[in-house]
Amino acid sequence: MQQLVLLNPGSLALRNVDPPQAGPGEVVIKIQAALTCGTDLKTYRRGHPKFPMPTPFGHEFSGDVWEVGPGVTRFQKGQAVLVAPTAPCGECPHCRRGFGNLCDYTMRTMMLGAFAEYIRVPAHIVAQNMFLKPESLSYMEGAVLEPLSCVVYGGQHLPLDSRDTVVIIGAGPIGLLHLMLARLRGAGRIVMVGRRKMRLATARRLGADVVVDETSEDVLDRVHHLTDGRGADVVIECAGHPQVWEKSIAMARRGGHVMLFGGCASGSKVRIPMERMLMDGLTVKGVFHFTPDAVRESYQLLTSGALQVSELITGIHPLSEFRRIFETLSNGEAIKLGIRPGF
Repeated sequence: MQQLVLLNPGSLALRNVDPPQAGPGEVVIKIQAALTCGTDLKTYRRGHPKFPMPTPFGHEFSGDVWEVGPGVTRFQKGQAVLVAPTAPCGECPHCRRGFGNLCDYTMRTMMLGAFAEYIRVPAHIVAQNMFLKPESLSYMEGAVLEPLSCVVYGGQHLPLDSRDTVVIIGAGPIGLLHLMLARLRGAGRIVMVGRRKMRLATARRLGADVVVDETSEDVLDRVHHLTDGRGADVVIECAGHPQVWEKSIAMARRGGHVMLFGGCASGSKVRIPMERMLMDGLTVKGVFHFTPDAVRESYQLLTSGALQVSELITGIHPLSEFRRIFETLSNGEAIKLGIRPGF
């Protein structure tokens, strides 16, 4: 089969490799849809500490069960499925305390290689984070399970009510998913901050009350004007730059909540004013990855049709067009791109 491999930052290649086989408790999936994500683009540009190179690429996908290993009883060949690409061990101290997202085993065993024709799902993922896809949900929409699970996990740590002004910084796929979730949870007013007109237009369609183009407006001034000088009740940072982390903290009201979601480059440092943290009583929360509980909630959201995730997919290409795909992403001309391996 063909599989897309990241050889070095900026260097991709299609390789012919043997198709995977299912071991005990495992499943092999014939991939019907895969999606790009922000992590893919960052890894393509600068590498990633968790992904030694050369590395199989891609981790958001859905497809059909192709082979079932010994001991698997919940799934059968031919069934359409959704999969999150990790699952915790359930035994380590983090897992026993309910922090499966911090389980070391989770990232060591992450599934990579979804930009291919087939992929093997390890037994612990089959047991925890694999679900049947209903006919009402497209394969492309089903591939959103992984990023949505990350967003849902973050949202589980934020209080929201109808009085709140929520500012989301970064109008990429993660920021737009946060927008949809905050709208669904009843946030009073949602302000989306971004740099691309196409993405801001999408934010408006998805329910943003105010969109702010940070290339032409002072974001901090605009937020303070909108809130009569108080600042936002909730700020969700989805850009992944140290200066944006600092700006996020600056625009929160006294007693407000700031969630730092975007991953900065390894080794980045951020300056946090003591007066903001202590005297203003801010809650600043970093979140990482997801738990099985967040995956189950995301699955329910997707299958219920509560979120317009199809708005995030701005083009679909065959795997053979991988160079065009990453050029388009690098130029900021898409939100997420769908890939149909084998087509």
